[in-house]
Amino acid sequence: MAKFKGPRGKIVRKFGENIFGNPKFDKLLNNKPYPPGQHGMARRKLSDYAMQLREKQKVKYMYGILEKQFRFYFRKADQMKGVTGENLLQILESRLDNTVFRLGLAVSRSQARQVVLHKHITVNGRVVNIPAYQLKPGDVIRVREKSRRLNMFHEALKKVRAENMYSWLELDKAQLTGTFMEKPSREDIPANVQENMIVELYSK
Repeated sequence: MAKFKGPRGKIVRKFGENIFGNPKFDKLLNNKPYPPGQHGMARRKLSDYAMQLREKQKVKYMYGILEKQFRFYFRKADQMKGVTGENLLQILESRLDNTVFRLGLAVSRSQARQVVLHKHITVNGRVVNIPAYQLKPGDVIRVREKSRRLNMFHEALKKVRAENMYSWLELDKAQLTGTFMEKPSREDIPANVQENMIVELYSK
């Protein structure tokens, strides 16, 4: 499992956006909308390489993956048909932990990762405890029968609105079940990322 140690608040402030998806960081950004450190409020011009590296770091932190796994995903995306950057994001969005988060069964990707690791989630009726598990169109994600009484799922789902559900997912709140309908197109993925910069970084 990918773990990032240290204050996540500093990472959120570094990028100036709530990349972890946890609502608690929204208040932090409102109070301190500038990077951490002594010179955080000073504006610094970044080189092209620094900007490309920054985008890669943002995506790694956002989806909770480390460098070795990220390189694996990039190589896989580069070998697929289509646009490499879009392929990369589709792979990341197809992860089981990310989908649990997108469905609203967890308030953040880190919580979704824990939910999967603790065997609370099934895919097509089978328990899967691998956060990086790649979903395929038609896969059904469900909270395990004996885990449905856990309050965290019901509290998380209270914040989910049907009109805000992602186009590639289908949610049945009453049954604590979701379906991965299809791989999302780039315009449907709500990630403030310039993936072309990541492609340029790895093309050097």
